[in-house]
Amino acid sequence: MGVFSKKVSEGRLLTDEQAVEVVAKAMPEEEFRGRKVLLIVPDATRTAPVGTMFKAIHEQVGGVSAALDVMIALGTHQAMSEAAIEQRLEITHDERTGQYAAVQFFNHAWDDPSALKNIGTISANEISDLSGGLFEMDVPVEVNAKLFDYDHIVIIGPVFPHEVVGFSGGNKYLFPGVAGPQVLNFFHWLGAVITTPKIIGHKWTPVRKVVDRAGAMVKIPKLAFCMVVESDGMSGLFAGPVEEAWSAAADLSSERHTRTMEKPFHTILACAPEMYDELWTAGKCMYKLESVLADGGELIIYAPHITEVSFSHGDIIKQIGYHCSAYLLHHWDRFKDFPWGLLAHSGHVKGIGTVDADGNEQPRATVTLATGIPEEVCHQINLGYVDHRTINIEDYADREDEGVYLERKAGERLYHLRQRPDWAGGTDD
Repeated sequence: MGVFSKKVSEGRLLTDEQAVEVVAKAMPEEEFRGRKVLLIVPDATRTAPVGTMFKAIHEQVGGVSAALDVMIALGTHQAMSEAAIEQRLEITHDERTGQYAAVQFFNHAWDDPSALKNIGTISANEISDLSGGLFEMDVPVEVNAKLFDYDHIVIIGPVFPHEVVGFSGGNKYLFPGVAGPQVLNFFHWLGAVITTPKIIGHKWTPVRKVVDRAGAMVKIPKLAFCMVVESDGMSGLFAGPVEEAWSAAADLSSERHTRTMEKPFHTILACAPEMYDELWTAGKCMYKLESVLADGGELIIYAPHITEVSFSHGDIIKQIGYHCSAYLLHHWDRFKDFPWGLLAHSGHVKGIGTVDADGNEQPRATVTLATGIPEEVCHQINLGYVDHRTINIEDYADREDEGVYLERKAGERLYHLRQRPDWAGGTDD
């Protein structure tokens, strides 16, 4: 099976009819008749017309399949309510209890060992090869046990530049989407050690290699619908084998989701959209803009609606604080027993830096929160604070020539410099 695709020129979006056409080609009725099908979809922290795809797939095979259910690829995010899942799938409650009544909704239970199944181990030798020699350790691989109740897995999700793996999507909806904590903690920390600027926006990163290796261990027929999303719709849709569909979508994402700047900015105001309701996800404001933040500059995450560091991990993150990965590694005995995925988040948000002879960190730039998180908490977690009520967003607009930049919807579009410094080099093959 090859990749079925539709894409349109910049500034245009696919129609629903074009999406339906791709679904019909990728999912012929005869291949799904009497089969149990599990759709794996993102939670609300990803912009994507998931409802368009869900409805098209349900129309195509819902009447012939033995089951057509939905699992939310939470990773380690908080569970979604049934009402929130209905909103994610763009259906009303009446539709949920009517034409979609047979569809079961599941949240991935990443923190429930009884809900997980061990499917093997990536050996230390393999990890050494995949990571370019950075790590040599056995990595157990667990995934949600419900997957094995189904005959087909269909992944539906957008592809964007991503801080941990290079580009999101593809097998990432399995790992970490519906994975156990050990493998996801490992490869998140692998990405943090390499650092965000050397990962984000590059395809064949060491982390992607680990994710694809884990994905190959799920021996269930898999199909992916990889979306390249712009505004509220798709500029591209690629369907087929997971790795192939993802690769084609990542190429288009690189074109559509990346902006090249001529010089860095000393001040960036990054406005986090409402879909990021905690710093855990709003950290993407830093990830996507770090490469155009000048040495010694300041990035302000503006999000008055955010009052929590993390709903799932806040207490532990407050113990760790936010630190450069170099600092975490320098003081490894102090930090090694914390979940590595949380250490990775810490390093990603703080940004790259160095450690001086006395073991003190020297961040390359400053990250400041203009949120509903109290000032004392910001200081506790080692980030800056500014009262969001003192900020007028328009004061930052149209000042690029002064070294000031305003990103009104931060978190999905990647910025980089035309002449990249050494610390922002790539990891592509």
